[in-house]
Amino acid sequence: MISRVLLADALLRAGAAAGPVLGLDTGTPIAHLGIVSEGRVLASVATPGRSHGANLLSAGLHFKDLAAIAIGIGPGSFTGLRVGVSYVKGLAFARKLKVAGVPSLDAIALCAADEADRDCGVTICPVIDARKGEVYTSLYGIANDALERRTDDRIVTLELLAMELQGRVIFAGDAKAEEASAHFSRDGGSGVAVGNARLQLVGGFIAAIGAARVVKGEIEPIMGLEPRYVRPSDATINTPP
Repeated sequence: MISRVLLADALLRAGAAAGPVLGLDTGTPIAHLGIVSEGRVLASVATPGRSHGANLLSAGLHFKDLAAIAIGIGPGSFTGLRVGVSYVKGLAFARKLKVAGVPSLDAIALCAADEADRDCGVTICPVIDARKGEVYTSLYGIANDALERRTDDRIVTLELLAMELQGRVIFAGDAKAEEASAHFSRDGGSGVAVGNARLQLVGGFIAAIGAARVVKGEIEPIMGLEPRYVRPSDATINTPP
């Protein structure tokens, strides 16, 4: 799957006409929240998952001011994704807001883009803990003013991921990013993991990607919005025939 995600400056310009957009991602133990408006990130915060509803609009805005909501659709925690998507559906329906579903790994990859320094030879590898010794991941490269997605979202062990990669790789994500970098470096690769401070920007990037999609008319039917799970739930796997 080859698709493009504009880098930060170009992305914000592309969504400047959308109006205020709230970004939300609840697919990990950390809830990411962000707001963009008129080509600027007004807020981007990360809070413990138990506080998903806290400080939603900490930038002086109210729900009535929003033009749209962007929601991270995963992959990630099944429960967290369902909570986030259901919350956004209810809010968008009640407030008659536009909705954009954003792949969570796209936003995480953007957090690492500054570290790549426009190097077209670098691979950006966002990771999310999938438990059971596995991670959700996808691979990106730099192409002019955009990240170019090279793979679909998938699930893989860190060992197999390290064997597949080559060249300079920047990992981004939760604690698994450090583990992935360590695996890759032990195999002779050149890997680095971005610091947690950069991940504070996930909410802002979710909002920014959503704003750009709203301007292009790429919005979701509210009731058609669904999480991107990548693998079936344990309940599905364990259901007897």
